[in-house]
Amino acid sequence: MRYCFALDLKEDPALIAEYEQYHERLRPEIEASIRESGITDMEIYRIGNRLFMIMETDETFSFEAKAAADAANPKVQEWEALMWTYQQALPMAKPGEKWVLMNQLFKL
Repeated sequence: MRYCFALDLKEDPALIAEYEQYHERLRPEIEASIRESGITDMEIYRIGNRLFMIMETDETFSFEAKAAADAANPKVQEWEALMWTYQQALPMAKPGEKWVLMNQLFKL
């Protein structure tokens, strides 16, 4: 399956540069938690302060299992707290929601 998400960064060039540096050298334990959940590929793109993430998963992936594993992993919780210093919710996000799942409008 392919899922697409959006999220905003805080409108601060220095913070955006720091955020990008963290993703140039992703922590091994964070990459491991992503792969172990059934995510086979992930890409993040940026324009201005808007992020767009494409996530490919295999048949073992579930949002519920990923959320439970993340909640039980102190390293993932530390990473998420750090990333939230750079990120801000989209205006239409629900309380506590970070990455907002996008709806596909067109496919060729």
